[in-house]
Amino acid sequence: MDGRWPAWGADAGLVVLTFLPALLSQPYVDTSKAAWMSLTVYETVGVGVLLLRRRLPATAFVVGFVAFLAALVGSAGAGAKLSPLVFLPLAVLLYSLGNHVASLRRTVSVVLGVSVLIVVGMWLNRMTTDSGDFRGGLDVLAALAPMPLAWAMGFAARTRQELLAAAERRAADARRAQALEAAQATQRERARIAGEMHDVVAHSLTLLVVHAEILRARSGELPVWARVQADGLAAAGRQSSGELRDLLRMLRDPADAVPLQPAPDLGELETLLDSHRAAGGTAGLTMGIAPESVPGPVQLATYRVVQEALVNARRHAPGAPVRVSVDGVAGELRCEVVNGRGPRRGTAGAGVGLGLISMEERVGALDGALTAGPTGDGGFRVVATMPLERVHV
Repeated sequence: MDGRWPAWGADAGLVVLTFLPALLSQPYVDTSKAAWMSLTVYETVGVGVLLLRRRLPATAFVVGFVAFLAALVGSAGAGAKLSPLVFLPLAVLLYSLGNHVASLRRTVSVVLGVSVLIVVGMWLNRMTTDSGDFRGGLDVLAALAPMPLAWAMGFAARTRQELLAAAERRAADARRAQALEAAQATQRERARIAGEMHDVVAHSLTLLVVHAEILRARSGELPVWARVQADGLAAAGRQSSGELRDLLRMLRDPADAVPLQPAPDLGELETLLDSHRAAGGTAGLTMGIAPESVPGPVQLATYRVVQEALVNARRHAPGAPVRVSVDGVAGELRCEVVNGRGPRRGTAGAGVGLGLISMEERVGALDGALTAGPTGDGGFRVVATMPLERVHV
């Protein structure tokens, strides 16, 4: 419950508050059998219509008013009087009429019908009662006069509820508009970044590939080691160009993020190490798990971890031996990349520290963990573990 009374609790409390006072005060007004009979029948009908006030407010009010008139006219015809508190249920039914009936035509129809019932009831009262003490008149009208206030209170409550609902709708519309504006701003920023990357990176990368292909075309004029380097440069350039095209497409339109070329997997780790060797490094691979048993997202994340670790090894420890091992342990894939101390010093200030952050984010997105740090012999170790069974993508 959200802090409010349940519907059955409100109904039970309302029945007690509206019908019990009349029962308690009736002994001080009239204790005749006719008075008690009229009051009992009236309150029995009243309880029923009170429980229907939300679903059928207009019908409940009309039926309740008919029961009220019948009780007054019948008791007066038998020379009995009812407690003035029998008017309380009418006030509740009128409140429900104002609170639940939004149609003005239906409200006017109910009011006109009740007015006709009042006239008919007073006429029947005159016809069935000889004594002036039991004839209704100004006293009945005086008791009914404040009743429209109950309808006004119900109407005001419904109006307030409608205003609150309208305010909530406006707030929801504003949130949706704000979210849409943010999404549009994000898309515009994506398009701008994609344009900048295309102008700055794609052009330069294309030139590198072109120059590498020119060197390969004239490989007969180059020494052996230069031909190997040119082949590696051209292959790396073509791969980077394809991945850059996929990235630019994703930035321009995330809905069109299907890559043009297959995502790299564990089967391409040896090719990745070959490119590292072609760049002057030494590397070894130990594969202790069948690639086909590893989910695609985990294969891609492992490939990227190894790729980034090799790049960092070339930057910070050029020429250092690198050992890559991929195993399956207790339902997890464990990837370890260790490089030793480099024979020569790496480039000063190489990198901006985003490589490890990128690896952590990739592995963390798959509910995995990544640890990285120096080894005791001056090298560096990267260890990534990712679950094989339950992968969130």
